[in-house]
Amino acid sequence: MAKMTKSQLLEALANKSELSKKQAKIVLDVLVELAYKEVKTNGEFSMPGMGKLVKKHRAARQGRNPATGATISIPAKTVVKFRVAKAAKDAIL
Repeated sequence: MAKMTKSQLLEALANKSELSKKQAKIVLDVLVELAYKEVKTNGEFSMPGMGKLVKKHRAARQGRNPATGATISIPAKTVVKFRVAKAAKDAIL
């Protein structure tokens, strides 16, 4: 099954909300911009019914090079994770 493209998403959003495709694109772009800004400043962005983006710190750890089996050091870093809302899990599963 093919994934929904951005243009298909915009078309579906425009049809469901009675907006033009241009207005739907603006809404989507603003939502994405807000999500990035909130995660960067506050560490999380919640979208009710869908889930939340959460900024997490990963500690440094030891790993293995799969080709050689040698132990390597993986540095600490900050990552963004998506936690799916219970309502989304129930609707999908």
